[in-house]
Amino acid sequence: MEKLKIGIIGTGHLGKFHIKMLNQIDNCEIVGVFDANPDTAKTASDEFKVKKFDSLDELLNVIEAVSIAAITGAHYELAKKCLLKGLHVFLEKPITAGIPEAEEIVKIAADKKLKLQVGHIERFNPALISLEKYIIKPMFVQTDRLAQFSTRGTDVAVVLDLMIHDIDIILSLIKSDVKDIQASGVAVVSNNIDIANARIEFENGAVANVTSSRISQKKMRKMRIFQKDNYIALDFITGISEVYRLIPVEEKINSDYISFGEIGIGDLKKQVVYEQPEIKEINALKYELELFVNAVLKNEKPLVSGEDGLRALRVAEMILDKIKESQKVMNL
Repeated sequence: MEKLKIGIIGTGHLGKFHIKMLNQIDNCEIVGVFDANPDTAKTASDEFKVKKFDSLDELLNVIEAVSIAAITGAHYELAKKCLLKGLHVFLEKPITAGIPEAEEIVKIAADKKLKLQVGHIERFNPALISLEKYIIKPMFVQTDRLAQFSTRGTDVAVVLDLMIHDIDIILSLIKSDVKDIQASGVAVVSNNIDIANARIEFENGAVANVTSSRISQKKMRKMRIFQKDNYIALDFITGISEVYRLIPVEEKINSDYISFGEIGIGDLKKQVVYEQPEIKEINALKYELELFVNAVLKNEKPLVSGEDGLRALRVAEMILDKIKESQKVMNL
């Protein structure tokens, strides 16, 4: 079996999960790890029995691909260095801290014909994967992504830390350009925006109302999708999706459905049915890393490409700009 020789840069909280999952993928071989903090690298090396490299260049010289799980502020320099070295790159979200940097690494990857995949892990959440058999054409989306406070991730605004997950999913579902954005947010316990809300309007008339907070008492990661004859509720914590649909009265009820009776009158009458799609037994991080390894080995386009990561970042930056505008008004 052909195996991809891969290294991991960044061996902190998230980097350790990368090592653990990559260790379980048969067609890749972890050559070694590197972290700017030697003690952090040693801890991971000892725990997972992988080689620690004291020099980043030494690691890059002996691998074909890299998984970057460093802090957001380091994404650009690390990804650029690896791509210019001719390595395929899996890069945790957000793609970079700024748009010009993201545009540059996307271009380098394209020019060198290298794979660049961005770690928008929620694309592979069982709740979303379970909807593969349905046609999703949202006209209104409501998302709530709330987390308890942690110092990890506060180097960037909550829009780049949490909200960008939902931005990426929404952009993958709504096949239309963004028309307008309104947003507000405040810094509460850190020096960056800790809670934010945005209303995103699309050219096709679809609307998304997105809320993220990292100062909540309880976790919540929910998305509600409204479209013609459908209401879909997703819980990204439990991995459960629920689908409510209107179907023709004459359509036979499938054994997987629960019928809530009929609504409407005359020719407009329809049945209301409920179903809960089977939960897919998927480890989202392992699955996205497997897809990256396969994309490299089979020369396929990554499912979440650098272009996808750039598009999500552009919308996130637009939201942050709108928040700045609203704060100026508040301070007048």
